[in-house]
Amino acid sequence: MPPVSELVADPAAERAAAERAKAKKRAVARAAFLRQTLRWHWISAAICLVGMLLFAITGITLNHAGAIMAKPQTVEREGELPADLRPALKAAEAAKGDLPAATRTWLARDMKIKAPAGPVEWSAGEAYVAMPGPGSDAWVTIDTASGAVAYERTERGWIAYLNDLHKGRNTGPAWSWFIDIFAAGCVVFCITGLLLLQLHSRARPSTWPLLGVGLVIPLLLALFLIH
Repeated sequence: MPPVSELVADPAAERAAAERAKAKKRAVARAAFLRQTLRWHWISAAICLVGMLLFAITGITLNHAGAIMAKPQTVEREGELPADLRPALKAAEAAKGDLPAATRTWLARDMKIKAPAGPVEWSAGEAYVAMPGPGSDAWVTIDTASGAVAYERTERGWIAYLNDLHKGRNTGPAWSWFIDIFAAGCVVFCITGLLLLQLHSRARPSTWPLLGVGLVIPLLLALFLIH
């Protein structure tokens, strides 16, 4: 029979064993959290990389828009709407509605003009359709009586095109959705990056001072140097 001393549990040893078990669980949980954070960080970085480059570069071009010279190119066309399509156009004028589908089809086929379904600015005897786009402005007018068509499109260059993409100007709902999703991806990228900084901050003493500099510099500029 073993001595009584061997049958009595050692409280200190039990506490030490419990602490080791807890420390192991914390280490395992920390490692799992680190792996998950790294996974979200690199995935969001890969998805947002091209978009971040685009928005960073166009941020520079927008900030120096006045110094970037551009030569707008203007294209003008004239034509005449067929007589058989004019009654539908006059009916649309009376109803203050959109351009008839047949009119838009003729514009696209015969004049290479992609007129939207609406809206239309109606004035006395004339339909005016604005067709702005990223980096460009265009319009078409149609005389409802004579069918005379006048079209003009001005292209401001690829830098203006990219700048308008940055601002979401005249880009349509699909690009608007992309900007929102891209912004959400950037938020994930930044938050996971911050978590990684916190996890490695003990081994990198300059982490928080550098982070503070990134906060203080724009704050001071906004408070004292922006008028």
